[in-house]
Amino acid sequence: MKKLRNQIFIIAAIVLTFVIFDLGIYNVFTKRCINDYSESLQAKSVELDEYLPFDENSKIVKLDSEFKLMENLPVIDGAAALYPVFSAFVNSVYPENSCSFDGKNFTPESALQYTNTRGAYKSVVDGTADIVLCASPSEEQLAYAKEKGVDLEFVPIGCEAFVFIVNKENPVDNLTAEQVRGIYSGKYKNWSEIGGENTPIAALQRNEGSGSQTAMLSFMNGEKIKVKNTVFGKAIGFSFRYYVEGIVEDGNIKMLSLNGVYPNAENIRNKTYPIVGEIYAVYRKDNSNANVPLLIDWMLSEEGQQIVEKSGYIGIK
Repeated sequence: MKKLRNQIFIIAAIVLTFVIFDLGIYNVFTKRCINDYSESLQAKSVELDEYLPFDENSKIVKLDSEFKLMENLPVIDGAAALYPVFSAFVNSVYPENSCSFDGKNFTPESALQYTNTRGAYKSVVDGTADIVLCASPSEEQLAYAKEKGVDLEFVPIGCEAFVFIVNKENPVDNLTAEQVRGIYSGKYKNWSEIGGENTPIAALQRNEGSGSQTAMLSFMNGEKIKVKNTVFGKAIGFSFRYYVEGIVEDGNIKMLSLNGVYPNAENIRNKTYPIVGEIYAVYRKDNSNANVPLLIDWMLSEEGQQIVEKSGYIGIK
């Protein structure tokens, strides 16, 4: 009996140790991420079923266009942040039976696909997608196209701001471009060095090959990123404006002004915000589907640009 009590005591002690350990991990790491830089921004973040075409409850912009495609439908894919836009394009001009969603993913025969930036660039090069909507490609994505002997055409259909984000309680509201580069190059390691509190800076990055990570490397202008992931300090991250405001909608984060200019629609439109990039419709130059140029022309039409604008982006025209 005494031996049994000792065994129960040992088991209880082990369980208690794991509970304390898990709470420690939560408070030191997980809770910090939730409070300082929403984990949803590090994950997929876009819920496909919330932006489905031909769904009365969908959050997409719904515009019934007179322009319709009924056959030889171009397969459309793209980046997470642009999924609501190309889903709305499909909803406007494709027949309802052109899309098939199994509750988690689009099925292989669906004319609408979603594989995110990395998958989309691979799909258009491999010929499994006809048009992809993305930001500028990475060097690796361009190299893959060159390796496969594929020439890509990039047609700008809209504009977007690349933004830096922090927890809403962070007293810092504005940074210069050089200060941000200084953070990611390792020059600044404490918020007090750039007008904030005396606490370490946790500079977070995105997945390699993602549109936002590619934009960040371009922003660094050749300067090496020399930061390491840390569980301590207050975080700073980056993304595209609409991804933060329109898809993630996390009230715990805020976008920073850059060089004193806030990334709102007006400052993107007039290009006073320092980092405004173009959104592209990308296709293979050797694509023989005659509906590809017709569809892109429609994206640039008044109706197509209305969808771009009402989806939360800035039209190209």
